[in-house]
Amino acid sequence: MPGTHISEGILTNITNPFRTSVPEHSKELQPLMANTVPQTGQKKAQAPENSEQRSPTGSSSRAKVKAKLARLVSYFAGDMAPFAEWMKGQFILIQILDWVLRGAAQVMFVNNPLSGLIIFAGLILQSRWVALNGFIGTLSATISALILKQNRGAIAAGLYGYNGILVGLLMAVFSNAGDWYWWLLLPNIFMSMACPIVSSALASINSRWDLPVFTLPFNILVCLHMVATGHYNLHFPQVLFQPRTSFPNLTWSELDYALLFRSIPVGVGQVYGCDNAWTGGIFIIALFISSPITCVHAVIGSAIGMVSGLALAAPFENIYFGLWGYNCVLACIAIGGMFYALTWQTHLLAVACAFFCAYLGSAISNVMATFSLPACTWPFCLSALTFLLITTETKTIYKLPLAKVAYPEKNLIYFWKMKKEERAEKLRKAQEGMQEKEAQMGKAEVKITIGSQEQEQQEQPEDSAERTVTDTSDKENSTENETFTVST
Repeated sequence: MPGTHISEGILTNITNPFRTSVPEHSKELQPLMANTVPQTGQKKAQAPENSEQRSPTGSSSRAKVKAKLARLVSYFAGDMAPFAEWMKGQFILIQILDWVLRGAAQVMFVNNPLSGLIIFAGLILQSRWVALNGFIGTLSATISALILKQNRGAIAAGLYGYNGILVGLLMAVFSNAGDWYWWLLLPNIFMSMACPIVSSALASINSRWDLPVFTLPFNILVCLHMVATGHYNLHFPQVLFQPRTSFPNLTWSELDYALLFRSIPVGVGQVYGCDNAWTGGIFIIALFISSPITCVHAVIGSAIGMVSGLALAAPFENIYFGLWGYNCVLACIAIGGMFYALTWQTHLLAVACAFFCAYLGSAISNVMATFSLPACTWPFCLSALTFLLITTETKTIYKLPLAKVAYPEKNLIYFWKMKKEERAEKLRKAQEGMQEKEAQMGKAEVKITIGSQEQEQQEQPEDSAERTVTDTSDKENSTENETFTVST
C-alpha cells in the first residue's frame, strides 16, 4: 500500500538521521561528532524519537486494518466491484447469470448480485410460478439488450433487466388464468424483450435533462398487455379492476395494529407484487446487505404510505395488503441518497416525496380503475421525476450527475470529495488573490521609490547650479577687491 511505503521511509529517516547528512571526506570524524553531545542529552533526544517512531506505526496499522475491512466489505456489500471485475473474465453464461441477479436487485436501485439472489429466494417463498416468470422476464430482457448491442456496462449493471423482471412478475400476478398456465410465458417473453427498446427510446429523451428512465417501460408494456387482452379474454384473461362505487366500511375500533405494522414489510414486498410479510422481510435484508441507507429509506417509505392511507380513509384491507406502501418505498429510496447526495435536507425532501407519492397514488388508482387498469408504479415515476426536476439555490441539495450515481454511501463519499475540492479551490483562489494584491502593493511601492529617486536626482542638479552661481559671484567679488587695492 502507498501509505505503508511512506511510513517505512519515514521510519528509516528517523532511525538513521546521519545517514546522508555527513559527507564522505569527514567519515573519520563521525565518532567525534557522535560524542560531542553529552550522555544525558542523548537520552533526552532518544525519547521524542521513540515517540515519533510509535505514532507512524500505530497510524499505519490502523490504516491497514481499515483498508482490509473495507476490502472485505466490498466483496459482498455495495455494488460488489471486485466480484464484477472477476466476472469479466468468466464464461458468458456465468456473466449473464450475474447480470440477471443484478437486474432483479435493480428494481430497488441495488446493483448487487447477492441481494438479487436473496430477492429470488423471497420470490420462491412467495410463489414458484411467479418467481419463474420473473426470472424468464429478466433473462429475456437481458438477452434482448445483448442482441440490440446496448451499452455493455449498463447491461452488466442490470439496468436492462429490472423492467423485464417486473413485467414477468406482474403479468403472472394480474393473470386470471391461475398458476402454471404455460401459455402465459409467450407474452411474457415478448413483452420483456421489448423492454430494452422502450428503455433506449425513453433514455434518449430523459438524457436531455439527465434523468433516469425508472420503471416507465414496465408501466407502458404491462398496461399495453392488459388493455390488449382484458378481463374477458379467452387466452389471457386479466384480473378485473373496478373503481369504488360506495363508501368503505371503516370502523376505527376494528383497526388491527398488528396487521398495520405488518403492512410495512408487506409494502416493501409489494414492489415485486408479493403480499407475504416474510418475503418483504427477506427483501429488507437484501437491501441492508447492499446499502443500509437504502434499507432505512425503504422502511420509512412504506411507513409513510401506511400513515397516508389512514389519513385518506382508505380501506383497511388495502393498507394491510401493502398497496399504499410500495410506490412510497421506491420514491423515498430514489430521493433519499440515490439521485441526491444524502444530507438532512435531502432526507426531508425524500420524506416529502413519499407523502406526495402516496397522494398521487390514490389519485392515479382512482383514474386507472375506470379503465380497468392497475396503478402499477406510475405514481412513483411521476413523483420522483417531479422532485428530480426541482431547482434550488440550497447547496446542500445536490443532484448527482447520472453517470456518477452508484449507491447512497458511495454517492455521499463523492459529494464529500467534491465539497473538499471546492473548498481547496476557494482557498487557492483566495491565496492567489492575496498574492496578486501583495504584488500590486509591491509594484506601487517600487513606483513610489522610483519617483522619489527621480525627484532627488532632479533636485541635485539645481543645488549644483546654485553652488556654481555662488562660486562665480564670490570669484567676481574677490577680483574686484584685488583691482581696488591695486588702484589705491
